[in-house]
Amino acid sequence: MAEQRDIAAGRLDQAAYLAGFSIDAKVPLDQGRALIEASRCYFCYDAPCVEACPTGIDIPSFIRKISTRNTRGAALDILEPNIFGGACARVCPVEELCEEACVRDAQETKPVSIGLLQRFATDRFFETGEQPFARAPATGKKIAVVGAGPAGLAGAHRLARLGHAVTVYDAREKAGGLNEYGIAAYKVVDGFAQKEVDFILGVGGITVETGKALGKDLTLDALRRDFDAVFLAVGQAGVRAVGVSGEDIIGVEPAVDFIARLRQAADLAALPVGRRVVVIGGGNTAIDAAIQSRRLGAGDVTMVYRRGPDDMGATDHEQEFAKTDGVKIKYWAKPVRFMGTDGALTGVEFESTRITGGKIEGTGDTFVVPADMVLTAVGQMLVDDPITKNAKEPLSVVGGRIVTDGHGRTSLKGVYAGGDCVEGKDLTVQAVEDGKNAALAIDGDLRG
Repeated sequence: MAEQRDIAAGRLDQAAYLAGFSIDAKVPLDQGRALIEASRCYFCYDAPCVEACPTGIDIPSFIRKISTRNTRGAALDILEPNIFGGACARVCPVEELCEEACVRDAQETKPVSIGLLQRFATDRFFETGEQPFARAPATGKKIAVVGAGPAGLAGAHRLARLGHAVTVYDAREKAGGLNEYGIAAYKVVDGFAQKEVDFILGVGGITVETGKALGKDLTLDALRRDFDAVFLAVGQAGVRAVGVSGEDIIGVEPAVDFIARLRQAADLAALPVGRRVVVIGGGNTAIDAAIQSRRLGAGDVTMVYRRGPDDMGATDHEQEFAKTDGVKIKYWAKPVRFMGTDGALTGVEFESTRITGGKIEGTGDTFVVPADMVLTAVGQMLVDDPITKNAKEPLSVVGGRIVTDGHGRTSLKGVYAGGDCVEGKDLTVQAVEDGKNAALAIDGDLRG
């Protein structure tokens, strides 16, 4: 008789769900701790932390303002260059960006806690309910933005401030993109993603239409006809297949789908999870899926990555965080096949790997990891059909990314792109910078 998959809901009591998903992964600073941490900053001239920030936040300036209890001024120093400063304070890999560049880190191996200070300032400011940004006089120009994630909303916000009328389209039911659907719940607790969206839209001049997908409800040709410019911030909605046999067995699914379902669940106790979960991949999505599986009650969670820890997309900090949550990480192995009996998933067969001549190859040695559920996180890709198929003038797409000139301009006049759909770092903070830069290019081009 076939072994039955052990996938069930309600593995934990309500207190365990609250502890796992409603408490911040990083404890926020209170006023006293913020002042102490701010006092550690050297307020460097030509500060390396600023150079390391993709959005160019003046970090010494906002930290100095915190040290003088000018929290509002600190928040504005952050939000002016990065309207998603609140989210980035929570999800940015600061240990590889601003904090890695911190002079204190070089001297003491303990950088100033820039991310926590940024969160302190923005959270205190959001509590006031103030809307600090205003629109310029209307220009009469209309801009379409496709994608309501960090790149799209950052671009829309800047365009609205410049006086343009902006319509944002998104295929999903809510705006927010990755921050709403793709980031672990314990990183953005208490509905923060939607609160930030509301703050951004509060500037005015932005209309959001959800449930509108490019290629289904919208066409690029029609948008170009009806608007003065189009900004594509469509991300990478396609999921890469693992490409081995058995991938269609029930119980094998993309990690992004699992995370999106979890983020939108009204009751986590009703969300089924396997007792034995295998996550394939080495990026932040894999880490988030693995930790959340464990926090839903999975007894055994194993991440498997085909290279070593230094090659993982997830930072060392994220890897250690997963291990402290009870996730096991196996390196140097690739999936060979998904195993099942009578439609029931039983495990995954892996082959050990090594690097030969700079390329990864299998060693011939195999092993099996038992599994009731498998979450695949081997990468996402641009779905380019809506922008290339049957278009009068298709966009230039190379290597699965929309080609731009570095300022968001694509191969089509009046069409711009930014975020994960273009070449660059797939980070929220980089997407925000892309949106801001594209907005400035659009404004400059429209004004001649």
